[in-house]
Amino acid sequence: MASEKSVAKGLILGFLAGSVVGGIIALLFAPKSGKELRQDIKSKADEIKDDLDEYFNQAKEKVTELYNEGKKKSETLVQDARSKAQNLLSEAEKVLAEAKSKASDKVENIKGAVSKEGSRLKTAVQAGIDTYKKEKES
Repeated sequence: MASEKSVAKGLILGFLAGSVVGGIIALLFAPKSGKELRQDIKSKADEIKDDLDEYFNQAKEKVTELYNEGKKKSETLVQDARSKAQNLLSEAEKVLAEAKSKASDKVENIKGAVSKEGSRLKTAVQAGIDTYKKEKES
């Protein structure tokens, strides 16, 4: 795409340069008086100046257009990136909350199992002590 623009720019500049050279040659070989020749050269120079002004104005408009388009695209990209980042954070928070919930459930289950086993162990120890005392008394 850049190559096409370069070629187009070269063609336009070549056309303008050819116009200038062609106009000057035509004026120099035309059978006119010095005053008429100077007037023709001045008018051709004004035409070329107007053409160049128009070319530069078009180029300026195109640059402004490209700048604004690039700015809009970059704003869109930034907004998309923010949205995706927000979605990722939201998903990460959900995963973390789920992991905390599962871990909490596991901890509660383990606490219950330890408490139950602790009670069974306490009961077993107490039964052992009671049996020892009965055996000792008999």
